[in-house]
Amino acid sequence: MSKNVSTVDRWFRATLGLLLVAATLAGLIGPWGWAGIVLLATAALSFCPLYTLLGIGRHPRE
Repeated sequence: MSKNVSTVDRWFRATLGLLLVAATLAGLIGPWGWAGIVLLATAALSFCPLYTLLGIGRHPRE
């Protein structure tokens, strides 16, 4: 599993994921906000399976 998520993309995913989970815990949005966990996981792993399926790579090649 090679990295395919850039640093900027990771920060965006982590921020949005935290906001979604926090909003769900606070009762501001419905249970769909738990999708933020997927964003947090993809940010932590620097890997997005959807990017692989679509042939998109955002991580600079070493």
